Amino acid sequence: MPTNLSKERDGEPRQQEVAAHYRVPDLVAMIRAALVASGKSPDHVAPDDLAPAEEFHIGGRLATKELLDQLRLKTGWHVLDIGSGIGGPARFAAHEYGVRVTGIDLTPDYVETAATLTQWVGLSDRANFRQGSATSLPFTQGSFDAAYMLHVGMNIDDKEALCREAARVLRPGAHFAIYDVMRLGQGDIRFPVPWAAHEGLSSLAAPDVYKEALQLAGFELVAERNRRDFAIQFFDTMRAKNEAAGGPPPLGAQLVMGSRAPVMIGNLVAALRAGTLGPVELIARKRVG
Repeated sequence: MPTNLSKERDGEPRQQEVAAHYRVPDLVAMIRAALVASGKSPDHVAPDDLAPAEEFHIGGRLATKELLDQLRLKTGWHVLDIGSGIGGPARFAAHEYGVRVTGIDLTPDYVETAATLTQWVGLSDRANFRQGSATSLPFTQGSFDAAYMLHVGMNIDDKEALCREAARVLRPGAHFAIYDVMRLGQGDIRFPVPWAAHEGLSSLAAPDVYKEALQLAGFELVAERNRRDFAIQFFDTMRAKNEAAGGPPPLGAQLVMGSRAPVMIGNLVAALRAGTLGPVELIARKRVG
């Protein structure tokens, strides 16, 4: 279970270091240039055009859709995206399901980039973004009809606070979907990985840790799925496409990860193949009463 130490590790100095890990100066300009290199422009861009760069998690757009489909979102719902990054899943949810999405992220650059890209695709009336912490959400009780997060908990030690805050801002009976890389077996992990330049920034945990935190926060588990095989296939397919094309496409995840992308992904794939890590889906429902 999380301890006082874990709460201290999630304090402001560490949050600032996590935000700095993800910070990419001039990201909007880089995405604009990549769009042009792909034969598109911000003046004529659809949500799907940005998918290769904005879905910063294993499985990309497919993983997003398969997770959000389980929430059975209804038109007009207000949905919370915890750790919204540059806004890809939020824009997809707003466009695909007709919901209104609020995203929150630690990294100011990501929040600003998310707002700009959302304006490009004409979804600013349905998706907005704020800077803030997942363990201290700036929203009132029962504000949201559903919530989700994709590859966020690996930077948060205090899983209890994370789940408790999600429960607080959700209405009774609402669902909370988690898609995180989790520890599945023993073994050391090489750093850097996409979410952490060094071990001190990484807060990996086993599924049972998440499930206990969810239960204590007032959730009941609805579904669980280990997606390790899906992840390995995803990276194998991505490698084959890049090799056939002589390198990654102009608009891709390397824009967010930078020059460290090959090493980060290589270390992650090695841990996936060893059975040490794997992405896991957890769908939980806030108890009524």
